[in-house]
Amino acid sequence: MGDHMSAIETLPQFVPHPRTANLTLGRQRLLFRLMLVAADVLALGAAFKLAYWVRFSAGVTVSPEVVPDPQFYPHLAALLVPLFLITFAVFRLYTPDALLGGVIEYARVFNACTTATMIVIVSTFIHPLFILSRAWLAFGWLLSFLLVGMARFLCRRIAYWLRGRGYLLAPAVIVGSNREAQALAEELQEWRSSGLRVLGCVSGDRDMSGRAPQESLPVLGSLREIREVVQRYGVEDVIVAITALDRYELLRLCEEVNPLKGVHLRLSSGLYEILTTGVTVRTLGSVPLVSLNKARLEPEQALFKSIMEYTVVVLALLVTWPVFLLLAALIRLDSPGPVLHRRRVLGASGGEFDAFKFRTMHVNGDAMLEAAPGLNEELRKNHKLKNDPRVTRVGQWLRRYSLDELPQLFNVLKGQMGLVGPRMITAAEAEKYGQHKMNLLTVKPGLTGLWQVSGRSDISYEERVRLDMYYIRNYSIWLDFQILFVQTLPAVLKGRGAY
Repeated sequence: MGDHMSAIETLPQFVPHPRTANLTLGRQRLLFRLMLVAADVLALGAAFKLAYWVRFSAGVTVSPEVVPDPQFYPHLAALLVPLFLITFAVFRLYTPDALLGGVIEYARVFNACTTATMIVIVSTFIHPLFILSRAWLAFGWLLSFLLVGMARFLCRRIAYWLRGRGYLLAPAVIVGSNREAQALAEELQEWRSSGLRVLGCVSGDRDMSGRAPQESLPVLGSLREIREVVQRYGVEDVIVAITALDRYELLRLCEEVNPLKGVHLRLSSGLYEILTTGVTVRTLGSVPLVSLNKARLEPEQALFKSIMEYTVVVLALLVTWPVFLLLAALIRLDSPGPVLHRRRVLGASGGEFDAFKFRTMHVNGDAMLEAAPGLNEELRKNHKLKNDPRVTRVGQWLRRYSLDELPQLFNVLKGQMGLVGPRMITAAEAEKYGQHKMNLLTVKPGLTGLWQVSGRSDISYEERVRLDMYYIRNYSIWLDFQILFVQTLPAVLKGRGAY
């Protein structure tokens, strides 16, 4: 132990982020939990008040002959808010480890609201004088879930914004220094929404070079010094690139880290570049086995997503059909040629289909491009041209506001595309994704997506690939809702990066 401590004594001290130096992580989490409680109180109060209005002002009821005392319900609501908050705490809705982790938080909100409502219903059977309006209770339950869910959504956006500025980040180290460790370090450092601040790496015993997976990451010690590293730097998450360790090293690491209180040991899959659909752990006999899921979404989630997409598309087509006719006429008047352009692209599982777009180029575009040979290299590299001579006058306007992609609504109806998804690519372009190609083909391409709302063609090709990979790894209905209903419209109206 003495040798280990002397070795680590020479390491540089961790300097807190300048924005958080005067506010410890514990205090940051406490303030965030207080914000959650305040948001829940406001949402519950609004839910019960709105339920009161629906029942007693709008007169929506299942038993109009029953006239309960309306003055009783404001006092009851004041008692129910603490009951709901206690139930939320029981369902771990204020526990840091259970927050900001995807759809499971909203599921807990639903279960907690349902449980608290069931407690109220059971109370009406226990005390015969405790009589409630069934309509008020039903609306209170539904609105409590909806409004608390919306409040949690807004709080999550605030938390992600704070993480991007150095707050609410748990100290973490990466064990390993191979290519997998490098991929983990790059991803976690780039996406602060993960909630981790990677302080450095711990080298395995086999790695004698002492190199960090990234130049910006210091080597905090070796595997033999893992306990000292954790204690010295206040590490909460130890992330292991398992391909960097042999079986003996991994077992010894688990023995060292698992007993440490408040420290999470997280093992990578070893297939970080290609594993996106999630895993299922099942014990057969006494052997735990890991299997890859065929799809990212559960069947019920996929069904809900399909219903949502078809509903939105049908409504959009009913509203925009006059726009289709107007744009078709403008395209024909501007330049000779067909109104629609078909682009052969890859869909889910690698199947090819024709993606529809309004034509934005001259029909003799290839000849025009040959007359400007310097543009060929830019096109080959980026698959986009900022000043493309092939684009028509109407085509430039269509591209600026993404109106050229409206016909892809029919691709969504045919089940070939989703409203939200990664960029559509050709078979030749897929080679640029390398191993990530397997990831890309697990999800349908989308009419909109992260790269479209993040700057479109103004971002580099490598950045587009990274955004697509982030979307696929975090693929959920809630992420689709955020992109489609929160981010897409502002991005289209700005017209930035569209050419």
